[in-house]
Amino acid sequence: MPFGFDSVSIGNQLQLGSNEELFLSGIRGSGDLQGPIVIGQNNTFPGFVATLMVGPLSNPDAPPMPIPGGLCDGINHSPYSLAIVGDAVIMDNLDVNLSLNVGVDVTAVGDIEAYCGAHKLSLKKNFDIPHPNKDGWRLRHTCLEGPANDVYFRGRLTSSNHINIPEYWKNFVNPDSITVSLTEIGYKQNLVVSTFDIESVKIRSMCGANIDCFYLIHATRSDGEDLIVEYEGDTPGDYPGNSDEYSIVGWNYDNKR
Repeated sequence: MPFGFDSVSIGNQLQLGSNEELFLSGIRGSGDLQGPIVIGQNNTFPGFVATLMVGPLSNPDAPPMPIPGGLCDGINHSPYSLAIVGDAVIMDNLDVNLSLNVGVDVTAVGDIEAYCGAHKLSLKKNFDIPHPNKDGWRLRHTCLEGPANDVYFRGRLTSSNHINIPEYWKNFVNPDSITVSLTEIGYKQNLVVSTFDIESVKIRSMCGANIDCFYLIHATRSDGEDLIVEYEGDTPGDYPGNSDEYSIVGWNYDNKR
């Protein structure tokens, strides 16, 4: 076979391999390569793990360009083994050995899982919003399931009759929606809620006992409409209220998918 440094032009197909069933016929610019094919550094792979294996760039005549990267981890991973401009499709599983960095949204038809299935996104309904009272701060909660957009806090009250409401509840919850549950510890104390407002809850023992109790306080968020618990429809798109206030697992209100 002659060896030279000139370019090679192929006017029809380039066929490598003996499996005639794989050959494409009559498609201009096509090629049939039976594989395995290695592009880039061939010592990157432990063996023939795929039909096409693309390793890191090793051509000294083509130094890597400073392609922006990093996203969440802040690291530029260039030189990349594979760069694609335009959409790409994977017809079967996509296995990623290290981190997956995504620059925009992740949309899934099924659930999103982490820690090999131990953590499912749909099981924890978190929200992270600008702090209602502190500039430059944020507020993160994880939600209980229930028929109202409630928040809560809990604790133990000992030798006191005063429970302080969290400061950030101001302008965050409806004060009229506050409810208080008390559990006496050790002995009967005949506890009642004497007064409450957006700043504090005061407890009184009707028999004059020393107060020792657990408390659980709920209130409904004021920054939105009341939740419509039951409604007629086939999908979340039939919700009769303001759908912009909710993110439903498996349903994206921007794409309706």
